[in-house]
Amino acid sequence: MLPDTSRWLRLAVTAGLTFSSVAALAADPIKLGLLEDASGNFALATIPKIHATELAVDEINAKGGIMGRPIKLIAYDTQSDNTKFQELSRRLIQTDKADVIFGGFSSASREAIRPIMDRAHQLYWYNNQYEGGVCDSNVFVTGAVPEQQFSTLIPWMMQKYGKKVYTIAADYNFGQISAEWVRNIVKENGGTMVGEEFIPLSVSQFGQTIQNIQKAKPDFVMTLLVGANQASYYEQQASAHLNLPMGSSVNVGQAYEHKRFKAPALKDMFVTANYVEEVDSPASNDFKKRFHAKFPNEPYINQEAANAYDAVYLYKAAVEKAKSTDQVAVRKALEGGGICTDGPSGKVCMDPKSHHMTHTIYLVHVKEDHSVEIPKVWDNVQPYWLDQVGCNLPVKPDHRQYTPSSLPSKS
Repeated sequence: MLPDTSRWLRLAVTAGLTFSSVAALAADPIKLGLLEDASGNFALATIPKIHATELAVDEINAKGGIMGRPIKLIAYDTQSDNTKFQELSRRLIQTDKADVIFGGFSSASREAIRPIMDRAHQLYWYNNQYEGGVCDSNVFVTGAVPEQQFSTLIPWMMQKYGKKVYTIAADYNFGQISAEWVRNIVKENGGTMVGEEFIPLSVSQFGQTIQNIQKAKPDFVMTLLVGANQASYYEQQASAHLNLPMGSSVNVGQAYEHKRFKAPALKDMFVTANYVEEVDSPASNDFKKRFHAKFPNEPYINQEAANAYDAVYLYKAAVEKAKSTDQVAVRKALEGGGICTDGPSGKVCMDPKSHHMTHTIYLVHVKEDHSVEIPKVWDNVQPYWLDQVGCNLPVKPDHRQYTPSSLPSKS
């Protein structure tokens, strides 16, 4: 029940809301649970996600909500702690009775709560770039996946720089599965892996790794490092004059290292991202204007912010198609096809079979002075890989994560 209705109405009118907006805000709210790291190892990349979610919610509520109902955002700081993710996901499901839950940056956090979501048949959105392969009836993913990032980036880099590749990756499921993708794509394109290392998230000193790379003499390095500790690699490799091109699916687009670190730490870093703030288009520029008006102190709008923003509007479209917030009905609407939104990177659509997104993929090149150029764009790249392992969720419910080894060998 709303407290002091007359006072609330006066505040609404003062805020400039229309009569329909005021009526919507008086209705029973739609509860959107948000589990993101406002503090902790990943907070640098997740705070823009939080802000983008808030922006989308505020915009929708200002226009009357969803079917005349406001969105109530119930947000918790998970502090980059997987135990907190589990505890707070149960709170959102059991106590807060969330209609939908958004959340998670690292794949480890997603996998910590995914079984909880599945047991509760909870509608859950993971709005992050990741290593791919999750085929789950309850999970919808708005971030880019390897067939959109690695299948574009690695052949391009091998053609430009050579076919000897060294991978350094975070030592958990994201890094391990992403490295498997790199290994397979390098092999398919006639290349050679000359080295591969998995680095614990706590590591911040890379002297031995840099020496190993120097001895292996790759043509380029794939860097799949995650979090504040591992980001120290870039300045250390620059100080050691490693001077090798780097490829990545996570850097620049997530934690804007090109803005935070002194040049030339990220010289010749190439990243495939579904959005970066430097994208110059009417949709991107309009989004940036609205975002920075609301959050003027935000240093960078990353791809995860775009993913989170799109997710709120995609959920809205699904609820309106279902004409209900009933979670089974919303899933069926999403799996029926045609759920799209025009977001910061343009039009994106949910693939009904895999619960993943189509994306425009930008090849982002960090130059010596840390300015950015976009030498190539791949339009409307489909999340096609899960279809190859038989993921067809409207027909065959599933709750597994597939990896490249799930497919029969081509050899």
